[in-house]
Amino acid sequence: MNTYSSKLLENSVNELSKLPGIGKKTALRLALHILKEESNYAESLGSSIIELRNKIQYCKTCHNISDSEACEICANPKRDHSTLCVVEDVRDVMAIENTGQFNGVYHILGGIISPMDGIGPSDLNIESLIRKVSEDNTNEIIMALSTTIEGDTTNYYIYKKLSHFNIKITTIARGISIGDELEYADEITLGRSIINRMPYENSLSEERF
Repeated sequence: MNTYSSKLLENSVNELSKLPGIGKKTALRLALHILKEESNYAESLGSSIIELRNKIQYCKTCHNISDSEACEICANPKRDHSTLCVVEDVRDVMAIENTGQFNGVYHILGGIISPMDGIGPSDLNIESLIRKVSEDNTNEIIMALSTTIEGDTTNYYIYKKLSHFNIKITTIARGISIGDELEYADEITLGRSIINRMPYENSLSEERF
């Protein structure tokens, strides 16, 4: 059990340790680092976090994090709005964008179907995806979810929901190892997986339900 010489320090460590992947030792190092910096550093850090929490918006079209009602990707007329890439969360958008190999737009589900975690289809942005496909001029849906059992289950659910639409449904090539999450894939492998995507039907023999 850690003994702190200051209640203020202890409070800061406790709050910092609530962040994902941050234990008490790392939280203590971060708190001490903040103390060593000029006071304006702490003020700037604190105000940026508060501003992030209070002012951030979510794109009404794709559910991406944005500074306005439409994110920069959806608002860009140079993007191919007929090609829609379905991903789990914002981190996957960032990972794919870093490859420089995709010029379409995105739809963020906000998670994947996971009964063990109590997450069902109604908890995700699936209905808005179906509505978008029915209303917009969508030619292709790229399923770019993690190659896990939960990702495959979500892929299949969405595929069945969209199968009656006259659109191409593809999935990223299995250059991503089974069980991998997109955000941890290197840019070259992920980029090739996007470029070499294949019809979703071809992947059904590989699904693991």
